[in-house]
Amino acid sequence: METSVISRFLRYIAIDTQSKPDQEAIPSTQKQFTLAHMLVSELEEIGASDVRIDDHCYVYATIPATLDKKVPVLGLIAHMDTSPDFPDGCVNPHIIRGYDGGEIVLNENPYTSMKPEQYPHLLNYVGQDLITTDGTTLLGGDDKAGVAEIMAMAEYLIKHPEIPHGTIKIGFTPDEEVGRGADLFDVKGFGADVAYTLDGGAIGGIDYENFNAAAADVTVHGLSIHPGGSKNKMKNAILMAMELQSMLPVAENPMYTEGYEGFYHLNDIQGNVEQTKMHYIIRDHDMDKFLQKKEYFARAVDYLNAKYGEGTFELSLRDSYYNMKEQIKPHMYLIDLAKEAMTELGIQPEVSPIRGGTDGARLSYMGLPCPNLGIGAHNGHGKFEFVCIQSMEQTVELMIKIAEKFTNLSAPAAGES
Repeated sequence: METSVISRFLRYIAIDTQSKPDQEAIPSTQKQFTLAHMLVSELEEIGASDVRIDDHCYVYATIPATLDKKVPVLGLIAHMDTSPDFPDGCVNPHIIRGYDGGEIVLNENPYTSMKPEQYPHLLNYVGQDLITTDGTTLLGGDDKAGVAEIMAMAEYLIKHPEIPHGTIKIGFTPDEEVGRGADLFDVKGFGADVAYTLDGGAIGGIDYENFNAAAADVTVHGLSIHPGGSKNKMKNAILMAMELQSMLPVAENPMYTEGYEGFYHLNDIQGNVEQTKMHYIIRDHDMDKFLQKKEYFARAVDYLNAKYGEGTFELSLRDSYYNMKEQIKPHMYLIDLAKEAMTELGIQPEVSPIRGGTDGARLSYMGLPCPNLGIGAHNGHGKFEFVCIQSMEQTVELMIKIAEKFTNLSAPAAGES
């Protein structure tokens, strides 16, 4: 490609865009605006149209069509924020040329390395070039690789008006990592008929099934008293919280599940004898099993309240997002077209369920069918994150190929999506 997706990626990961959970404001951190404004400037420089940023850090732009025929308006979306699960500041990337299939030393002090025995997918990249962390921060491939790839594609198409394509809409969102990325997305103003998110995973990945998701916040109220005189008086909130965890099915823990298997995950616990707070996430691809999991959790809390006294356990249980599959089914051409484009580029398509969620899941239920494509990034949210340079470059080619294939489609009639 004439564009350099890698130089963009290295520029973007140098900016700390970590989002923060449990914030009312969007974006949850003001520092996300730094990258957003950079992207606005770059979009204007390459000649994109309708470039704008709103008060909530959403960036929108248009690549005008190069043909007169009306075809579906294609959207491409990625998120700018990085996970709050691991430090994001002062990213020091390492570039490994011609990976030899062995151990990758990320840092000598303290000694930190990544081995194929632990991460077998490394062996898929023997002979290719990788970008890793230095073992002290995450990399930001999730999802700045997607951002860089969309930007590189936009520049290439604008520089090459001879390539036939319809109107393409670009969207960059904040706060995806804390589950808020789609909250204020302007679907109507975005103006796309359908879209793809580009967010994590090996190139060739096509995701249109994701977890149904719920969040459960539990507050356990105890009674603290000096342990020397606590018989028949103390109520230890920590121990009661542990009792709730012990009531959940042991095998339905993320450590023991894969594929379509759902789970209960205790993501955070803090407190003392007087009060302990727990945060759970509940996941399942199957809606019936999802509903059963929520019901079981609520019944466990009810049982403990009956045992220890009403009000001992407070539960706030709320849904986060749903499986996008039902919204994608009427638009399966999006999956077929992506497979076809991949095959023509020598990329092996792999359809698999997402063991998580993306902005695309929420957006699909907001009227914008939006499956997800892999971008060549692995091990997100931690120090072992890496991206493959060749995969990123090929993802740019893939998006261009998809845009070209959209010229063979008919635009939806008014009122249709």
